[in-house]
Amino acid sequence: MIRSELESGVRLLTLDRPDVLNAFNADQFELLAERMVEARDDTETRVVVLTGAGRAFSAGADLSGRPLSGKTYRYGFRGMVDVVIDFPKPFIVAVNGLGVGWGATVVGLADTAFMAESGRLRCPFSTLGLTAEGASTYTFPRLMGPQAAARFLLGAEWWPAERCKADGLVYEVLPDEGFLEAVMEHGRRLAQMPLASLLETKELLVGPHREAMHRANAAENAALGRLSGGPANLEAVAAFREKREPNFAGL
Repeated sequence: MIRSELESGVRLLTLDRPDVLNAFNADQFELLAERMVEARDDTETRVVVLTGAGRAFSAGADLSGRPLSGKTYRYGFRGMVDVVIDFPKPFIVAVNGLGVGWGATVVGLADTAFMAESGRLRCPFSTLGLTAEGASTYTFPRLMGPQAAARFLLGAEWWPAERCKADGLVYEVLPDEGFLEAVMEHGRRLAQMPLASLLETKELLVGPHREAMHRANAAENAALGRLSGGPANLEAVAAFREKREPNFAGL
């Protein structure tokens, strides 16, 4: 579900469920946490690049309705986000196509985010009767400013790549053709730098914000717990599965 390849010090993690647009189920959230921990501890890995297989980056949470396996997970969604927040090496997100939910909020945890010109991002939380996640209630206002962040997180609108760049959500928009290679070249240049310098500089950049990001992640997960399974959320999920518009009247 997540391919892991090492090239010239760059660990490329590829979300590999293209048949469901790389949507995340519980197993994949757990696997991403494990892959990030492995990359953290691997002495040959200096930089991590996260991207998606096929035409999507990630469609977010898998709402297909397939039952969970009943497994006990070490990390879960909240723990996976905490692992990414604490990741000490350069973390690059390469949005190769559409990104929804976590497929959008993860860019706020990147040290640098690149986006293909045909890519689009959307945070559909309001339409699902839920709230934002991935510490985005902290990271997005820092990147975008409070008004743009509120518009993006509340409005559930599709934002094209150029708008994402204009509002500071991603660093650079690149042509679709050769997109991943261009991002990998950036990663390879970073990986040639002394690792100690990369680690110290990232800590100086990110360290002052980690506690706030962890608090946001915890608060968001608590809010998701309150809203998940509520009337609006149940109606939204039923509408998704039945391929109709949700009806929130009277809720």
